[in-house]
Amino acid sequence: MREYITEHEIANTIRLIRAQRIGACLIVEGDTDGRAYKNFVDENKCQIIIAHNKDNATKALSLLESDNFAGVLAIVDADFDVLEGKVPASENLLFTDGHDLEAMIIQSPALEKVLAEFGSESKIANFEKKMGKSVRLILTECGMPVGYLLWVSLREKLSLRFEDLDFDKFIDKETLVVDTGKLVRLVQSRSSQSGSNRPPLDDEIHNKIRALKDDSHDPWHVCCGHDLVCILSLGLRKAFGTVSEKPENIEKWLRLAYDSSHFCCTRLYASLQQWEKAHVPFVLLKSSNSQN
Repeated sequence: MREYITEHEIANTIRLIRAQRIGACLIVEGDTDGRAYKNFVDENKCQIIIAHNKDNATKALSLLESDNFAGVLAIVDADFDVLEGKVPASENLLFTDGHDLEAMIIQSPALEKVLAEFGSESKIANFEKKMGKSVRLILTECGMPVGYLLWVSLREKLSLRFEDLDFDKFIDKETLVVDTGKLVRLVQSRSSQSGSNRPPLDDEIHNKIRALKDDSHDPWHVCCGHDLVCILSLGLRKAFGTVSEKPENIEKWLRLAYDSSHFCCTRLYASLQQWEKAHVPFVLLKSSNSQN
């Protein structure tokens, strides 16, 4: 039923909340976003509203702004917007530091906490020595081919399917190196091949990816956080661990490991502080002495 919820319903929910209590309203995309941000928001002074997708979040915000509704803002995933040169359309709209919340969390020391809990210390040391890179860097290097392919699909309206992608079919389990050819063929095989929705040929896709690639692109904006979690889950099975954990469980542990000391170092946190200063008396964040 969530797919039938509209921006008008989200906006009306916020209006009803304001009629019952005075305080800020923070719109976020999904349930997991809400659970993560709940750790940093003062629930006595700010209500988190789940919009169920990015489009609902931004459109509900626009509806409220058109009525001069004060004390509301939205946090949405940056996705590829930053790489496309787009900026938030409103002072009340904020982007995540990276592609999405999961990428932002993996960028933080929460990753080391999860590796310490589920990985093998000796395997991690041997893996990083063998590859000459940190686990974090290897995760982004593996995630970038998938990110670029998704970006090309969205840009060119190719309608390629990435849901429930089986990462171990194109990633080497020992080194976590991506076979881009296998990746492209796998995504093609999962996508519609009839009529005008026929996926382009391998060479066409590879050429589009090469044309899009740029060394100046921030890997944390190219890589989707969910993909990085899937790669991390794969690595924990063999490359640097012996634990078989589903990606959704890894995501949960990453969220739990992500504390206020990590969040306070983000540009997003600084933007939230600036928003508070510009929108007195509305309060979003827990006071520093009440954060864990």
